[in-house]
Amino acid sequence: MKNMPIPRMRLLKDAAAEVKKLDPRTAVTPYFIRKLAIEGKVKSTMAGRKRLINFDDLLDYLNQLPNISPEDGNIRRIG
Repeated sequence: MKNMPIPRMRLLKDAAAEVKKLDPRTAVTPYFIRKLAIEGKVKSTMAGRKRLINFDDLLDYLNQLPNISPEDGNIRRIG
């Protein structure tokens, strides 16, 4: 059997705390991570009543998000 890397699985709150360590000003919350996992955008599994998040997959997802600027037309002023 080949040495396969073990996925870094974290509880929701722990995943959010690790993201916070990497970027103290992050806006990523446990709620946002839970939503990504439920929508299947980030790999996760249930361990009893707790959700384990694949931390490496979460970081990959966050690193692939496009940079959105007002010039892109995706953001508009209200009022």
